[in-house]
Amino acid sequence: MNKPLFLYIVHRLSTEVEYFQPKQEATGRSGISPLQKCTATIRQLAYGGGADPVDEYLRLGETTSRKCLHHFAAGIIHLFDDEYLRRPTPEDLQRLLHVGEQRGFPGMVGSIDCTLNDLNILDRSPVFYDIINGNAPQVNFYVNGREYNLAYYLTDGIYPKWATFIQSIRLPQGAKKILFAQTQEPIRKGVERAFGVLQARFVVVRNPSNLWDKNKISNIMRACLILHNMIVKDERNSNTLEEFQDEDFTYTVKKATRPGNIIARRKEVRDPHIHQQLKQDLIEHIWNKLGHFPNNI
Repeated sequence: MNKPLFLYIVHRLSTEVEYFQPKQEATGRSGISPLQKCTATIRQLAYGGGADPVDEYLRLGETTSRKCLHHFAAGIIHLFDDEYLRRPTPEDLQRLLHVGEQRGFPGMVGSIDCTLNDLNILDRSPVFYDIINGNAPQVNFYVNGREYNLAYYLTDGIYPKWATFIQSIRLPQGAKKILFAQTQEPIRKGVERAFGVLQARFVVVRNPSNLWDKNKISNIMRACLILHNMIVKDERNSNTLEEFQDEDFTYTVKKATRPGNIIARRKEVRDPHIHQQLKQDLIEHIWNKLGHFPNNI
């Protein structure tokens, strides 16, 4: 994290969150400064150690350090959640679709990687609530000359055959399917790499957290995601956001339309026939795009 960004966070917390505002002790001396509190918290997030090691460096007791951590997480969520952990806007979707198309998968907006326990509650997952409720922007794209209107994620083989999931082929037979599997699998690893970056940046995400309740663990995880996005935005070259504005797209992104049949949309998301047709069209699309390169097979 760059120093100006860190000082900006300290300033926002010290002016808008009561716990971080400067106070005086009963003796009239200045209390713990906002800079001390934020530094202690960042060290706990970054190094993943306990609260007591910051005592020697920052003169904070273990209890105070832990309290700083939880107030810091709550403050970050309160101040920055709406900006740095919001749902994708139509402009965000356009960028994601552009990246997906450049990598050979028109209509792809990312990848998903969950554990088996997460899959057990997939039917109740909020991932596709916006689509089912008609709140998500409408996406239309073409693959192999066929039109589709549901963006999809790349997944591994344990996911169900929904229209919004495209898995690899476990034992591909034939040049076309082999090329599809070789193309899909490394791109699908994007979400795992992203989580690896998050763990390397905030070791607290990787370490056990048996001493905290679920709400505090959730807040810490959410705060780390927000801080990660703030760092990425701070380091990003502003020119990269406009680099594809003049290119021709095979997709369109429109504003959400609320009215509609929720049951029909839920059925469409889970339609195995759309899934199979889209997968076959992607196999043909990737073959037509990359099949003439012998090294890809």
